[in-house]
Amino acid sequence: MFGAGFLLLAVVGSALLRATVMRQRARAEWLKVVKAATLTPALAGMTMKAVKPGAPVVRLLVPSIRLDEVVVEGIDDKSLWAGPGHMPGTVLPGVAGNSVISAHRDRHFHRLDEIRVGDMIETQTPYVQVTWRIVTRQIVGRDERVLKRSDEPLLTLTTCWPTRFVGPAPDRLILTAVPYRVREQAPQTLPPATASRS
Repeated sequence: MFGAGFLLLAVVGSALLRATVMRQRARAEWLKVVKAATLTPALAGMTMKAVKPGAPVVRLLVPSIRLDEVVVEGIDDKSLWAGPGHMPGTVLPGVAGNSVISAHRDRHFHRLDEIRVGDMIETQTPYVQVTWRIVTRQIVGRDERVLKRSDEPLLTLTTCWPTRFVGPAPDRLILTAVPYRVREQAPQTLPPATASRS
């Protein structure tokens, strides 16, 4: 029994260490992206099909839950170890269309359930900084298709629900936000992504 417990702790510890290393790597890469401004300008309206999975694409800040994360491209398991994932084929935040960001409830979005309608969040790319206001909060079945198309800029955050459920969660938490303030900027004006305060 002692051996099994030790083995379980070793596996969990190894997974957490790997996640920490991948997260720090994504943050370091983000600093390079901001400095070099290698992303396509957000207002060009392109999807991110050409971006390599796991590459950092946007910074997400939610002051009310002390979240400061670098979002990577892709929602596969490997990408989600490094940070919240930007759904391939959707636009960058701030562009006309629905930008979708997802993360695991037991990792980067573990406090997402605390966000309420009216709360403010922020996204940053090297070209545009957007402050968003949460306008809807929904709990839906895991298999329901609720991600909507939009002709206007829209941001959707998703995670499993309930956030503290043991085992595979049966539902999804869906938060949608609309732009409150948009500020185009030169890449060097963005503050660097430092270690998360969460």
